[in-house]
Amino acid sequence: MKYLCIIIIALSLCFFLPSANAAEKDNFQFKKQTELQQIKPKKPVKIKLRRSAKDEYTWELSGDDTDEILRTDKKLRRMLNTR
Repeated sequence: MKYLCIIIIALSLCFFLPSANAAEKDNFQFKKQTELQQIKPKKPVKIKLRRSAKDEYTWELSGDDTDEILRTDKKLRRMLNTR
């Protein structure tokens, strides 16, 4: 009797679950969000630091954001005590 109930429950689950899953698939729609496509990660400022024989430092900065380049330059000048 127990086995018969288990078999009936298992068979009923096998028949009803796929139809419920198909209904969920029909309601699902894929949407593109254009504001997410326009977000780009910021690239860091690249620094090429050189030290001369007289212990003077020079550097080259490159990157996409000019404000970030200026902040980095100001920070390097403070840290290296130049000008």
